[in-house]
Amino acid sequence: MPRVTDGLRVGLFGGSFNPAHGAHRAASLLALRRLQLDRVWWLVTPGNPLKDNRALPSLEERVAIARQVARHPRIDVTGFEATLGMRYSYETLAYLVRRLPTVRFVWIMGADNLARFDRWQRWRAIADLVPLAVVDRMGDSLRASASPAAQALARYRIDETDAAVLADLPPPAWVFLHGLKSPVSSSGIRAAREGAGGVAGGPARHCA
Repeated sequence: MPRVTDGLRVGLFGGSFNPAHGAHRAASLLALRRLQLDRVWWLVTPGNPLKDNRALPSLEERVAIARQVARHPRIDVTGFEATLGMRYSYETLAYLVRRLPTVRFVWIMGADNLARFDRWQRWRAIADLVPLAVVDRMGDSLRASASPAAQALARYRIDETDAAVLADLPPPAWVFLHGLKSPVSSSGIRAAREGAGGVAGGPARHCA
């Protein structure tokens, strides 16, 4: 687990990172700036519980590629969830909040994940543990905003102009960050590899 100090503002960006790519980095830099975070942790997961992981590259391989892509002194790449035997985001967040009570965590996810957030294991409990930052993705904004989770949490959404205070707010609280419109996705990269005769990977995101 990356080292932290009291009062640090840390964004948690979970996913299988299969593979990590420039849009992951751009979303992290956007979150660092707009949320005024001190660091962003990329939580490279053992696998997505909602998907078939049999073709998923090893955790070590995905972590190594993610570190090459991140290339930033304030982005930490870690696979500690596998070491602790955690499969679900709620387990990870509950552990971190309990273990590091003086750190101000924010969960970062793409708009595509908000669109299916209601399928995640204990998603309402996740929203009660830490503030959420949703990063816009090309083609996903309307679907995400109309999703069951977005509607259920609508009264806790803060204006984007107040994003800098999100880490200081008691959960539930969330913000939708616009400005990132990259069309790049892990699934698109894998599809292109398949079309070129490569080997398909596993799930693109941490959806449970």
